[in-house]
Amino acid sequence: MREPGFWYRPPSMMSALLSPLGVVYGAATAWRMQRAGQDIGIPVICIGNYHVGGAGKTPATLKVASILRTAGETPFVVSRGYGGELGGPVRVDPQFHTTRDVGDEPLMTASHVPVIVARDRVAGALLAKSEGASVVLLDDGFQNPSLNKNLSLIVIDGERGVGNGEVFPAGPLRAPLPPQIARTNAVIIVGEGHSADLISSAAANRGALVLLASLKADQSSANALHGQRVLAFAGIGDPQRFFATLRANGVNVIGERSFADHHVFSPADIEGLVAEATAKSLKLVTTAKDMVRIRSDARLSKHATKIVTLKVSMEFEDEEKLRQFVVTRISDARKAIK
Repeated sequence: MREPGFWYRPPSMMSALLSPLGVVYGAATAWRMQRAGQDIGIPVICIGNYHVGGAGKTPATLKVASILRTAGETPFVVSRGYGGELGGPVRVDPQFHTTRDVGDEPLMTASHVPVIVARDRVAGALLAKSEGASVVLLDDGFQNPSLNKNLSLIVIDGERGVGNGEVFPAGPLRAPLPPQIARTNAVIIVGEGHSADLISSAAANRGALVLLASLKADQSSANALHGQRVLAFAGIGDPQRFFATLRANGVNVIGERSFADHHVFSPADIEGLVAEATAKSLKLVTTAKDMVRIRSDARLSKHATKIVTLKVSMEFEDEEKLRQFVVTRISDARKAIK
């Protein structure tokens, strides 16, 4: 979906009109979050958001997976598979599945770490365990009570924060902040800005760890684009963050084209972008998440060679603090399970 503009502006008439619906939706979600989840016998780490839309969950998930592997663990990601048709549980095979099957983020992630797609998160976690997982990384699902979570890491964009602070549909929040903060073990603030300062302070006051991180471009792809004139396009939660990352790496962004998160590109979309870039002598650039959708669609894949992908990863200001925190909590969880 494309986020309404009023979600990220000061309180407006539209948010006021929708606020009663937000109260009902938020109360229902907060009530559901109180339910006890099922323990599957191995630790579960949830990486989520307080709000709908993106803030960097996938890069955070990949970073935590890397930390766990270094610590000798075998992490599996369990995802609902937003946008995919398969209900699962099924292990994602990047050589066989398409984004239509399993969604774009699971297909992209499966190139780095094993991924299970399942509408039923308990069934997905149990399949991961049977396939050899020692730890489950729950991609999103913070507000879903079905699984017992031993550690919940919340990702927030430092510039955008949580928008107007209203609950969906009046704003981007999935539930009121207090019950969400109460279940948070760590907050990851991505990028500069102070829009999340009050939230991180509230979480810290309740004992949560606050970690600062940033999205860094892959050096090889950034070097290839440095000084180039480009037409950039993105169908992610916050396209402006992608465009800003390009500029921060010395890329001359001449044109920007934004699409809704998880946008299903049509041949007309891609052909139009290729034609515009060619006519203006620009390089066409997109995100890794968008590219996986393009390569996965037989109608679009022939254009993939005309598009450059800028890959990004998450870097922490103090990665050792994150590593110690995760490893300690996993050890404590395992003792409790036994």
